[in-house]
Amino acid sequence: MAAQTGHQPDSGTTDMTEHLKTWHGFLSFMKWQVVGAIALLVFLAIFRTHG
Repeated sequence: MAAQTGHQPDSGTTDMTEHLKTWHGFLSFMKWQVVGAIALLVFLAIFRTHG
């Protein structure tokens, strides 16, 4: 069996303000990625060069 090191997990110490700020930043980044991908697809559909 593994030896106990005496290290206790840090439970309940999450900074929720920072966590939510990071999550909202991630969602904003993903939203603009989707908008950019759609804009690129529309651009390619309008200016396609094959018959």
